[in-house]
Amino acid sequence: MDVAHDAPDEVCGTLYAAKLLGLSVGSVQTLVERNQLQAWKTKGGHRRISLQSIRDYQRAQGMSGVDSKHTMLRVLVVDDDPVSLEVFRHTIASWNLPIDCTTMPSALEAIIDISSLNPDVLITDLKMPGVDGFELLRTLRGSANFASLILVALTGMSSEEVAERGGLPPNTLIAQKPVDMKWMHGFFTALTSVHQLKQA
Repeated sequence: MDVAHDAPDEVCGTLYAAKLLGLSVGSVQTLVERNQLQAWKTKGGHRRISLQSIRDYQRAQGMSGVDSKHTMLRVLVVDDDPVSLEVFRHTIASWNLPIDCTTMPSALEAIIDISSLNPDVLITDLKMPGVDGFELLRTLRGSANFASLILVALTGMSSEEVAERGGLPPNTLIAQKPVDMKWMHGFFTALTSVHQLKQA
């Protein structure tokens, strides 16, 4: 069940917990209700789950632990359009590249979970309700913890419209919509090659 207390340092959201455990979001919620995972809700109503309780559950079930190695290129795609997220998921999976792709429908959820996800690349739509892609990119670029994070903005906006919104942080790549997946494939092929060399 959701426990109200001070949150431990290592936490994640339900989506990432499901990814770590190889379970559906519903199954993770059931584990929380059965007290098999330690969780609570923030003031904003977002569920936080202790990574330590996930490790404990994995050990108890004989599952492999949270991967401490960073052999795969970690990619986070943020877009409020579920169709776009599905296209990215399926397309990236079809490339057979060493990429661990996580998708999220909300910039706010991304901000909450990004420290746990520790992605190498963030791809985000700019126009989203509530916290938008502009705010997400500026928040991350303003943090020393994400100085090396590769930022890619998805947009159908013109350069003038982007400038009117205050522009994008330095070194942000722009991918115009509709997204050219052939370009993305080349982009990620190069990134995974560099990443593998760094891990060797």
